[in-house]
Amino acid sequence: MTTPKTPRRAVAAADRTRQPTEVRRRLIVEAAVPLIAERGYAVGVRAVAAAAGVSVGTVTYHFGSVQEILSEAMILHIERYYAALNEAAERATSGAEGLRLMIDALFTEDTDRHWRMWFEYCNTGGRGTDETFARGQAQRYTDWHRQIRQLVERGIAEGEFTCDDLDGTTARFAALADGLALQHLRQTPPLTTQDARRHLNRLIETELTPRPLP
Repeated sequence: MTTPKTPRRAVAAADRTRQPTEVRRRLIVEAAVPLIAERGYAVGVRAVAAAAGVSVGTVTYHFGSVQEILSEAMILHIERYYAALNEAAERATSGAEGLRLMIDALFTEDTDRHWRMWFEYCNTGGRGTDETFARGQAQRYTDWHRQIRQLVERGIAEGEFTCDDLDGTTARFAALADGLALQHLRQTPPLTTQDARRHLNRLIETELTPRPLP
């Protein structure tokens, strides 16, 4: 006697397609990152599709616009970049060392690519982009300021130094880093990575007062 088989339950459409959709979207976004580094935001759907090895129809199925792809690609790049900075800072033995490590990592021979992408991202944000893009850009700046502030707070809590204007110090550090990066990319006037680091370290020395020894 044959035991009747239990009928197979139908798989909901969302469950059938969720994993392939996530994988395909990630593939497309990953492919867009080097395109932005090479061409800026002057990237079309066809170029993204070719880089990802998929059809144009696949790209337009998963994304509403090329702007959406480029925004997600830029966010992915920024999150990776600053996650690496944060990991280095967390391994530091003190807040002051964390700031120095951050400065070293911001200006190396390999970070020009990041800064070009960052400024392209900032410029795009000022050209009337959609609200989602603007919110994402604002969040990136918020996260960057928080990262700086946390290192200063750590140094204060550990008794390394004092700071009379925590918000101001954070804002000045972020602004100087952006300004030095732009000058370094344009080289007008010339600015080496070593000089960029020196200027940022000088700011820290000026803003943070060492605590007197007991």
